[in-house]
Amino acid sequence: MNIKHTSRNVCTVHFDNISAGWEFWLLNTSDRHHDSVFCDRKLEKQHLDEVVERNGMVADYGDFFDAMQGRFDPRRSFADLRPEYAREDYLDFVIKDAANFYAPYAKHFLMIGKGNHEQSVLKHNGVDLVGNLVHRLNSDHGGNVQAGGYGGYIRFLFNSGKKTSKNLKYFHGAGGGGPVTKGVIQSNRQAVIYPDADIVINGHIHEAWHVAIKREHISNKGVVYTEIQHHIRTATYKDEWQDGFDGFMVERGNTPKPVGAYWIRFFYHNGKIETEILSAVK
Repeated sequence: MNIKHTSRNVCTVHFDNISAGWEFWLLNTSDRHHDSVFCDRKLEKQHLDEVVERNGMVADYGDFFDAMQGRFDPRRSFADLRPEYAREDYLDFVIKDAANFYAPYAKHFLMIGKGNHEQSVLKHNGVDLVGNLVHRLNSDHGGNVQAGGYGGYIRFLFNSGKKTSKNLKYFHGAGGGGPVTKGVIQSNRQAVIYPDADIVINGHIHEAWHVAIKREHISNKGVVYTEIQHHIRTATYKDEWQDGFDGFMVERGNTPKPVGAYWIRFFYHNGKIETEILSAVK
């Protein structure tokens, strides 16, 4: 497997010598909010250990950090600050602490993208949280992690004697999702906007679902065929609801949010690369 950025927002992964029995597992995550007091680090570690067991990789699509407890952040709350982060070098220490936590898994991270939390810190504090974390994981812990954007593509190129590909479009997300639709309505819009994507992944709204949209195509030889475009909304590891007693989520009248991630399993079957989507949400 070879991983590299072929343009600013396109990461390309090459797989060679694919034969019977081959498979590749990709854990798709977003909205970890790793430094939040509400982050379920136990579940994070469980999933990361499963990645190691399956010799798979992780792609994260933003809001890796929470980073709202800085001195000048209007959203800061002392109740939400992990005690070890009550320091003058708050942002630096958040990065160092995350790098130590993920160090054993550095070689299993494919890409880390940016979300609105990272963009807010960059805008107001001039600190690139994702860029700094990726640098540490690569330089100090032997990773080859790619620093992604707020949106972009991951191209998977497969060589089994016959060359094929799968394109994954990621976008951290925007808007509130809606209490009824939970953001699913955006899938039909994105199916039009991203015609070359086999898989479309969004995060941001802390919901979890997988919707398959079947689309009709016509080949260069004039043959009509159909194929599935998978739409995935990744959840979060931030279990902010807790027991529903009080707090931001409760006081806004929101609902409990699913916690976890989604697996994508690519596998070789009957001479073709197949795709399977599996939930790791609770």
